[in-house]
Amino acid sequence: MATRWGLCGAGKISHDFSVAMKTLPPGDHQIAVIASRSLESAEEFARKHGIPKAYGSYEELAKDPDVDVVYLGVLHTEHWRVGLLFLNAGKNVLCEKPFAMNSRQVKELVAAAKKNKVFLMEAIWSRCFPAHAEVRRLLGEEAVGEVKLVKADFGSPQLHIPRSVKKELGGGALLDIGVYCLQFVLMAFDGERPESIQATGVLLDSGVDESIVVVMRFSRNRIAFCSFSIAARLPNDAVISGTEGLIKVLGPMHCPTTLVVKDIESVYPLPEPCLPLNFTNSTGLRYEAEEVRQCLLQGLKESPRMPLGESVLLTEIMDEIRKQVGVVFHQDSQ
Repeated sequence: MATRWGLCGAGKISHDFSVAMKTLPPGDHQIAVIASRSLESAEEFARKHGIPKAYGSYEELAKDPDVDVVYLGVLHTEHWRVGLLFLNAGKNVLCEKPFAMNSRQVKELVAAAKKNKVFLMEAIWSRCFPAHAEVRRLLGEEAVGEVKLVKADFGSPQLHIPRSVKKELGGGALLDIGVYCLQFVLMAFDGERPESIQATGVLLDSGVDESIVVVMRFSRNRIAFCSFSIAARLPNDAVISGTEGLIKVLGPMHCPTTLVVKDIESVYPLPEPCLPLNFTNSTGLRYEAEEVRQCLLQGLKESPRMPLGESVLLTEIMDEIRKQVGVVFHQDSQ
């Protein structure tokens, strides 16, 4: 039986998610409904993507008994409020990254999921890509010996995009793209909490971070180094350095199709989209959708690829980085 999806938000990422879903078997996945704050935009989205139902409010979607799981594609400043609406209505939720604005909000979302006995996952789509699955397999086999250093960077010129630079829209490099570098480090070090975090950065006049460099020390003298920027283009790759070789995830490291392991290259091609996409390699969103389906079929309430405890740790690390570089959102004092 097909997993029936409800989309919350009719923006760019929901468009790409809908296009990606069309690369999956219709007998496995169906988008049953789209909800937006405007019925007009929901109906337009539904026509474009062949979705049978459209709602002009999130509350209507929360009450729809024919929806198995909600994909939360609204702006991340809204994740906490809207996420709680669906979780408390007993809906399974796949929530776009970053999970919420700070770790307090994330912990409240996790608590609501557990209280209502529903599935919840942060949509760190990177974790579900075949290339990332191969990295985890290689790490499990110690293919490059003991991992000593992990490096990840992500830079994309985005100063012209309002949601990237405005504080009230949750802007800044860290929450938008730095999260990908940090999750990669946590994956490489098996979800371990770092022993120390040192961050430095430069802020825009709006008070959000333009560029940040982070060094984290882990147990057994292991180090991670991350850099991310919304002002400059960086190589956007990630490297795991072990005592017996390298694993290189070639850019774009957050949605990768190419790995180089001990100088041997492997390619993991993506299916072609049926409509133009807004973001790089977005048909890869299919993998997180399938991960949710497999978890639901097994009766799981969280994904082993992106466990809720790791999402909490990820946000706690981001809270500490923001504290060190001086980025404060109004949600931090609520």
